[in-house]
Amino acid sequence: MIRAALDAMGADGGSEPLVQGAAQISLENTPIHVVLVGDRDALHAALKRHRHDSNRIDVVHASDYVRMSDKPAATLDARPDCSILRAAELVASGGADVLISAGNTGAVIHAAARSFQRLNGVQRVALCAVHPTVEPHGPKRDPFGLMLDVGATLQCTAEELAAFARMGSCYSRLISHIEAPKVALLSNGCEPTKGTDAVVQAHALLRAGGDLNFAGNIEGLDVPRGTADVVVCEGFVGNIVLKMLEGVSDAARDLARNAHAAKLRYRLGLALLSSGLRRVRELTDWKQYGGAPILGFDQPVIKAHGRSNARAIRNALRLAAKTVQRGLVDELKKSLTR
Repeated sequence: MIRAALDAMGADGGSEPLVQGAAQISLENTPIHVVLVGDRDALHAALKRHRHDSNRIDVVHASDYVRMSDKPAATLDARPDCSILRAAELVASGGADVLISAGNTGAVIHAAARSFQRLNGVQRVALCAVHPTVEPHGPKRDPFGLMLDVGATLQCTAEELAAFARMGSCYSRLISHIEAPKVALLSNGCEPTKGTDAVVQAHALLRAGGDLNFAGNIEGLDVPRGTADVVVCEGFVGNIVLKMLEGVSDAARDLARNAHAAKLRYRLGLALLSSGLRRVRELTDWKQYGGAPILGFDQPVIKAHGRSNARAIRNALRLAAKTVQRGLVDELKKSLTR
């Protein structure tokens, strides 16, 4: 069995959808044993509301948690018994194999940094995101691409970007089954001389390395096209792109919801666009993949979306188990020493 430590507190929807997702996956034929970390009474009460296999779910008590609005480092100092720290410590001590949280992103990274070690060759860890893509000449093997970093490190050196590229390529190969993932740097032009100094220098490093399927630079419009399987950028840029893609999803949803209140000609137009809008919603539905990794630690860490529902948590748990089964951390170590 793979023991997954799930920080069951601090998500936007509270603990209920997290417990529900854990309860549902406990009834499936998977090797996943969920360890819910949080307020014991609240979690047991939530479990009673959902059918589950009690042999495949444990509860570890934590007296507090980090709110989305809290300052991560200061809050972890003030609340040493908070759920994300307890979950990370559980993984570090061998009581679980992988850490999962839908809570405050900064707190997840800080808790992991306090409990785990960085891999050799990693100066900064990378917060990844899975983004929808549509190839212009047919469907991709995997409808999602990987982008890193999307907020852990706002400004990066060339060496850090190169390390992100290697880790992202390794993850895409293992998890998305892409034999030679196409890796690209996000810049303001395709030429090697375009971009910040760090991007230009990273381009030279990756081109000289020769160990990756490096496609050079891509522009923002190439991200949803699926021009690259792995998009590498600084966290400041990546976070903006990620939020824009989420905004496209929300806009497509709102268009569909508001169609009934529109004038007749708008309703007719939206009816003609309905299949396209449905496809956009499907592609931008982050609940399909559940979460994305934080790469660079010596333990696997999955960050689920703060708005995760039970379906998203099930998928995040499946993804977490996959990272353990396929030896992600060991493969990352190998990729960083090449």
